[in-house]
Parts: sequence; structure tokens; C-alpha cells
Amino acid sequence: MAAPEEQELSQAQTEKLLQFQDLTGLESMDQCRRTLEQHNWNIEAAVQDRLNEQEGVPSVFNPPPSRPLQVNTADHRVYSYIVSRPQPRGLLGWSYYLIMLPFRLTYYTLLDVFRFALRFVRPDPRGRVTDPVGDVVSFIQTYEEKYGRSHPVFYQGTYSQALNDAKRELRYLLVYLHGEDHQDTDEFCRSTLCTEEVVTFINARMLFWACSTSKPEGFRVSQALRENTYPFLAMIMLKDRKMTVVGRLEGLVQPEDLINQLNFIMEANQTYLVSERLEREERNQTQVLRQQQDEAYLMSLRADQEKDRKKREEQEQKRQEEELVLQSALAEERKRRNLEEEKERKSECLPQEPPADDPESVKIVFKLPNDTRVERRFLFDQSLTVIYDFLFSLKETPEKYQIVTNFPRRVLPCLPTEEQPNPPTLKEAGLSRSEVLFVQDLTDD
Repeated sequence: MAAPEEQELSQAQTEKLLQFQDLTGLESMDQCRRTLEQHNWNIEAAVQDRLNEQEGVPSVFNPPPSRPLQVNTADHRVYSYIVSRPQPRGLLGWSYYLIMLPFRLTYYTLLDVFRFALRFVRPDPRGRVTDPVGDVVSFIQTYEEKYGRSHPVFYQGTYSQALNDAKRELRYLLVYLHGEDHQDTDEFCRSTLCTEEVVTFINARMLFWACSTSKPEGFRVSQALRENTYPFLAMIMLKDRKMTVVGRLEGLVQPEDLINQLNFIMEANQTYLVSERLEREERNQTQVLRQQQDEAYLMSLRADQEKDRKKREEQEQKRQEEELVLQSALAEERKRRNLEEEKERKSECLPQEPPADDPESVKIVFKLPNDTRVERRFLFDQSLTVIYDFLFSLKETPEKYQIVTNFPRRVLPCLPTEEQPNPPTLKEAGLSRSEVLFVQDLTDD
């Protein structure tokens, strides 16, 4: 049976082995395999220990917390880099360490007991976030008063807003939790975070959000990220469509080391960011195409609606014109019938024509506008209105007309007026026993 180290590797283990050799530069494949097996094939931990071994810096690999509150890190490996405080060296150092150890243990034990008891009396006020933006702005002001303005550009907003902006802009988000009481905080802020190289690197590559854990907003983020010590930095990015912690740096990191570690995290996750950018670009192009299609559809729909509207207007206008024509025809027909009925009534009301041998009779020949001649006899004592009514009863007579004598030419006052309510008789009008009168059409006047 083959020894365990000689067992065949799976495809995933082979890929990790080659990647580890490429990252560390080790020529011995057996040494690479032994190192990975010592770290249970965790390539991040193996690489980190190899780098620390080369630099002489003690380090450990800590897995990420399994219950994040704000950022999803489940099922994702997180690169962790922890710088431990230097151990005492020499007889004098060990003696001082052993003498102070009981006092430290007693102090921290009593402090923890006091804090634990205090929680039952007065809950931690940091647990209630009432003004997250105010917490961040207040921290920035306090930080600049103490350490100056030489620092990376602080994101002046809440942690959630920083996450949303980093997600929208597809940028890395570097979170710094400031532990005011920690012994390494001052040195980290003065010697690492304020250096020109670190400031330039962070401002050019990522968003930078920071807050003190003594503030409610910083305490809430601290509970989410579950840091172990200070100073604490967390690198967050959009990975698999979720804002994910991809790197954790804890302890007093030197400027050059900080830049190297951040570069390593960014290079290790660059493919995810490129993939997200390509996918987002594809989604944006799809959205733009869909939007263009929707706009084209809306334009076509509006054109069809406008065409239908014009067609309805034309149909309505045609219907109204037809209705007007019909109403006009009906009005003409009613007018014609009324005129015929009026002519018939006038004809029935006319007095009977006198005989030709009646000495008081007048023979009148009417010449109509259509050159028709009509002859009838009237009495001298009859009103001119009778002549007018006789002509009105004829079908050939126009609707409006007047009666004119031939010579001298004058219009006979056949209808009553305000000045002459009672028209004169034929005798008073100066007609002789035989007359020719002309009917003048006034319809067009």
C-alpha cells in the first residue's frame, strides 16, 4: 500500500500545488506538497506562513467568522494576516514579563468581571445606533485633531452607504476599526496610516471607511466583522454578486507590509472583480437594448394611436358633415312642406273671383319671374293684400316677392307696415279696370 504522501492528488489539489509553487518560488515540489498538507491544503494559510518565514514575522492563519451581520462571508475563504506583538527576549525581558504577568491577569480579569456585571446594570449604549453619519463625522474630526490631516480620504457616510457605493462603483472597500484604548493604535495611525505611500495607494485603489469602536456605528460594524485585535482592517468587494470580506489584516502592520498585503489580496481577487464588471456591462448593454426596444415599441404604439386618433377624427368629422347635410335637407323639406301648407291655406282663404261683367271688377294680368302669365279678376274695394295672397298661393310664385306696376313704375304696398297697418284697396292704389303687374323675385336679396 502506498504511503500517504505518495497518494495521487486530486485535480483541485494539483492546481493548488502549482499555484503555491508559483506564488512562493519554491523549486521542490515535495516541499510545496508537505507545506500544503501541514495546512490542510489551505493555500492562503500556507502562502502566508511561507512569506512570514521569509520575513521573520510571526503570523497565524485565522479563518473568518462564520456569522457576519452586514457582509456575507459564508462559504468564502478570507485571506487573514495577523501581526503578533514581539515576544520578550533575553533574561531581563522574560523576568519583567513574568513579574508583570500576574498583575496583568488580575487587572484584565477584574476588568472583564466589572464589564460583565455592568452590562446587567446599564446596557452598553453603543448597541443603539441613532446617528450613524454623526458617529463617522465625529470620529473623523477627533482623528484629525489628534493625528492631523495626512491620512487616506475617509468616506463621510454610514457603513451601509459605503458598501452600496463600493458595490455600485465596483471598487474595493477598506474598512478600518479604530480601537482607542489599544496600545498599538497610536503607532499604527502615526507611522503607517499617515505615510504618503499608504495614503496614495489607498486613495488611488479603493474607498476607505473608518470609525471608532467607541461609537455606536463603529461598534455595530465591529460586531459584524468580529475582529480579534487592533488595529483592524478588512478588505471588502463584490464577489458572486454579494459584498464579501476577502481580506483581514490585524495588528501593527508596517507601511510597506500593508501595501504588499493589500496588493496581494487585490491580485488574488482581481478575476472576480473583472468578472463582475463584464457581467455588469453585459447587463447594462442588455438593459440599454431592452430600453431601446421599449422606446421603439412606444414610438410605434404612439404612431398607431395617433393614426387611430386621426382616423376617428376624420370619421367623426365626416359623420358631422353628413349629419349637417341631413339636417339641412330635413330643414329644407320642412320648409318646403310648410310653404306648401301655407300656400294651400292662403288659396282656401281667397275670396271668390267676381264675374267678368261686374262693373266693379278689375282684370289683372300677372307676369311671373319665370315668364309665366296668370290672369284673375278682383274687386276695386278689395285690399291689395288679396292680390298678394293670390300670388302667394300659386306654385310658380317665389317665396319672397313684390308686385310692381309697369308705368309709372312703383311697388304696390300689399303688406301692412308700421306706417300703414292697413294696405290700400285696389281703387285707392290707382288701378284701372285692366292692369298688367309684374312679380319681382326677392328671394336672393
